[in-house]
Amino acid sequence: MRVGLISDTHGLLRPQALHFLRGSDYIIHAGDITGPEILAPLAALAPLTVVRGNNDHGAWAGEIPETAVLRVGGVAIYVIHDLKELPLDPAAVGMRVVVSGHSHKPASVEKDGVLYVNPGSAGRRRFTLPISVGELIVEGEHVTARLLTLDVD
Repeated sequence: MRVGLISDTHGLLRPQALHFLRGSDYIIHAGDITGPEILAPLAALAPLTVVRGNNDHGAWAGEIPETAVLRVGGVAIYVIHDLKELPLDPAAVGMRVVVSGHSHKPASVEKDGVLYVNPGSAGRRRFTLPISVGELIVEGEHVTARLLTLDVD
């Protein structure tokens, strides 16, 4: 199973990001969407799990949860926008993966049996950080992450 990862679009859904996400079995958007128009094209590709980021405001954003859990095969995935606001110990509650955004910095680190993945920002460039997306490949209870810098220039 392939779980496409995107975050921090900030109102810009790049065609390169959509191209990468095609073929996903599920898609996770880890917040800072900043407009409801971003969600329909993602949901058209695969079942979409989305959380609200610190820049998501208005009536449309009130319907979006701050955290979410997605189960894919034998893997439990916890989704939150800002990792610093993580309200639980993921390992203690059986989460295998935590997907977050907010920092705009792509990262994949395993700690205490939990894989922490930030796909980075797929929206407008911030400072000199890359424009990126990611994916999880889930095979039973095994999961691996891959991050990809998009060619947008």
